Amino acid sequence: MGGLECTSHWGIRSADPGRTRHGPREDLPRHPHDHAFAAVVLSGGYVEAGDTGRHAVEAGDVLLHRAWESHLDRFDARGAEVLVLPIADRDTTPLIGRVADPDTIARLAERDRTEAARRLLAELAPRPAPSADWPDMLAQALRDDPDLSLALWADRLGLHPGSISRGFRQVFGVTPVAFRLVQRTRQALGALQISAAPLSAIAYDCGFADQAHMSRAVRGLTNATPTALRRAAGMAS
Repeated sequence: MGGLECTSHWGIRSADPGRTRHGPREDLPRHPHDHAFAAVVLSGGYVEAGDTGRHAVEAGDVLLHRAWESHLDRFDARGAEVLVLPIADRDTTPLIGRVADPDTIARLAERDRTEAARRLLAELAPRPAPSADWPDMLAQALRDDPDLSLALWADRLGLHPGSISRGFRQVFGVTPVAFRLVQRTRQALGALQISAAPLSAIAYDCGFADQAHMSRAVRGLTNATPTALRRAAGMAS
């Protein structure tokens, strides 16, 4: 199932709480995380490109990640020091923001990570979105409408479909088709948390060909079946 490119659970990375240092020009290939967390940039800078778009961040910026999000990271010539704090999925809005004093948050985290996360979320200010290039525009369009026709979208911008596939992959680490599948899979994950509808109905509503297709996509991303995830969320099987 080629559409599951770069979504396999074998690529899961651990976002261990605490400070993490990354070297100059370090690249982290596209990977998912199995829990929600905040990444507070303490120094340096990098570009992250993933399921929520492309974000250039530096000291004071904060990225909030939902469970099972995938992204790649490209660090600049300074490298970066990042503070990782576990948070709940419900606290991952806004996706990106700024905090006035990240060092105070980091010092507090050395004593009490839960309190540091609470203070971070209380002080987080949304950051204005920068101007977007066409790969960012396509990522947003696919998040808004996973059924989007790539050929029609390319035609409207005067781009060749083959060019958008190559260019998008250079930025996000996956093709637009694979990115589309991730968006559908994330929709299904959200529905499994709150809906008691039959799995076949969720698959249809999320744009999958059938329940089996959805099950393969969900398992490829999370290493768990839809039934197991639903049970873990306390929903009826």
